[in-house]
Amino acid sequence: MTRSVHRRHHDIADDLRHQITTGSIKPGERLPSEVGLAARYRVSTVTLRRALAVLQGEGLVEKIHGKGNYVRHPRRKIMYVGGWGTLDPWTAAEPTLRITVRTTTVPASVHLTTLLKVPTGSPLAEYTCLSLEHGSPHGLARIYIPRDLAPAGVLDNDSVCREAATRFAVLGPSPATIRETVCARSPTADEASALRLGSSMAVLSITRIATDATGRVVEAALLAFPGDRVDAVFTAHHVPNERQPQG
Repeated sequence: MTRSVHRRHHDIADDLRHQITTGSIKPGERLPSEVGLAARYRVSTVTLRRALAVLQGEGLVEKIHGKGNYVRHPRRKIMYVGGWGTLDPWTAAEPTLRITVRTTTVPASVHLTTLLKVPTGSPLAEYTCLSLEHGSPHGLARIYIPRDLAPAGVLDNDSVCREAATRFAVLGPSPATIRETVCARSPTADEASALRLGSSMAVLSITRIATDATGRVVEAALLAFPGDRVDAVFTAHHVPNERQPQG
């Protein structure tokens, strides 16, 4: 009996998955209410939610708080090109992609103090960039620049800085070096909310530190992408050995 109950939510997930993949339920379409689906399948709402959780984990269904469960549009892979920190230009130029950019000034927290090597409380320009495709988020960037280095006009439609923000690229002065740390981890509460991720979905986290020729940190960027949707590409360049032969 227990095994049958355990299997029931997988059967429901299989049926809904079939309807989605065959086009009976189309991308962007709202599923019936959870109560209605539970009644249709003659199960409890707990069992029904387990079935939906399976589809949410597969990226087929998205639950939007206060609105319901929706069939997700087919997901393209995001290409993040390491080294100079940018979304692939073709990805960023996709007509279905929309980038929102929000800017504010914040005091440097302990974490940002460590990344930017500035005194705690120093004023920083914060740029929050969220990329959305068909209304669904697929990338989040928080970029921090010392206030005295922050470029003007970031929100101007014709601004070069605005164009860079749409690619999650370096916004501040042209750096001499860039260091990126990449890891897979669970999303923070803010990331899960912004990217509409379940707690079981990992994010690819990239911390990017840009420094000038004097060693000053000119920018710190905290990037997060859904782990099942991004490919990060890093290219290594050969540096010739210029040491003189020993005589």
